[in-house]
Amino acid sequence: MSNASRDENRVPTLLGTLNTDGTTIVPIKVNSLTNKISVSDGISGSDNGPVDALRDENRVPTLIAVSSVDGVTPVVVYADSSGNLLINQN
Repeated sequence: MSNASRDENRVPTLLGTLNTDGTTIVPIKVNSLTNKISVSDGISGSDNGPVDALRDENRVPTLIAVSSVDGVTPVVVYADSSGNLLINQN
């Protein structure tokens, strides 16, 4: 399990749920030169994950969002094993 790193003010970094198994926690990575989140397009998530956000050993939650269909239903945000946030760009 991957724990969220923290800054000097103890604010945790972002965590995602691994798309291949829906249960492994991975850190979301950012390009340190551009400060942009690394993303990967065209890779789908998994339906293996929980509806609730997973938490690391320090109880820091992984990312969740709301469904684009109804704007209410919680949806797990997935990342790949490289820490790229998975997106679907239409």
